[in-house]
Amino acid sequence: MITVSLEHELTTPSTTPITLCGFSISNYYNKVKLSLLEKNIPFAEALVFTSQSEEMLAESPMGKVPFLRTPRGVLTESQVLTEFIEDSWPEPALYPRDSFERAKCRELIEHIELHLELPARRLYAEAFFGGSVSEETKKEVAILLEKGLKSLARLARFAPFIGGDSFTHADCAAWVHLPLVSQCTRKIYGRDFLEDALPQAKAYLKMVGERPHAQKVNADRKAGMEAFMSRSKK
Repeated sequence: MITVSLEHELTTPSTTPITLCGFSISNYYNKVKLSLLEKNIPFAEALVFTSQSEEMLAESPMGKVPFLRTPRGVLTESQVLTEFIEDSWPEPALYPRDSFERAKCRELIEHIELHLELPARRLYAEAFFGGSVSEETKKEVAILLEKGLKSLARLARFAPFIGGDSFTHADCAAWVHLPLVSQCTRKIYGRDFLEDALPQAKAYLKMVGERPHAQKVNADRKAGMEAFMSRSKK
């Protein structure tokens, strides 16, 4: 998860049944937001930054975003939110009906987040936020990413979506995470690991990005990044 060292901010809770809390430059926040939009679920958004304040920890015990305020309480961790969304609003379905295919969809999400986004995250400080990463870390991450991408090439179908012929939660995850792998490897290593391992990913990400809800998420992300950069300069 992309995190920023900014104070915790809360907006007034909405009367909308659920409120997605976090900020629009977080890839995990955008994963959940895209799922909500694709399922046409009414929701509010609250601008919340990572924090270790008592106020924040009362809702998100790790001080992370995203989290979801619901009428029955708060839920944390993006994949938990994904599962709650699907269980609570099963139509339109963003998981396959068949139990094995449903598991394969979850497998893709787990693989992308555990074997690609998690190691790539170790590069974000230098790739995106003006920090630095040790050469040792860069070497370790390169090995992990190349291994993870080779295995993703065996799992992904691109037919035309990452899990098959239907848009699913796996696409919500892939669309927010895979571009970060592409961007940070170009900046850190001078080559695009994603394009090298999965040349079909470029057309796939473009296709998903043309969906109206993906365009909405991307526009909000760009606006959020501009606000963040402006705020960081003050």
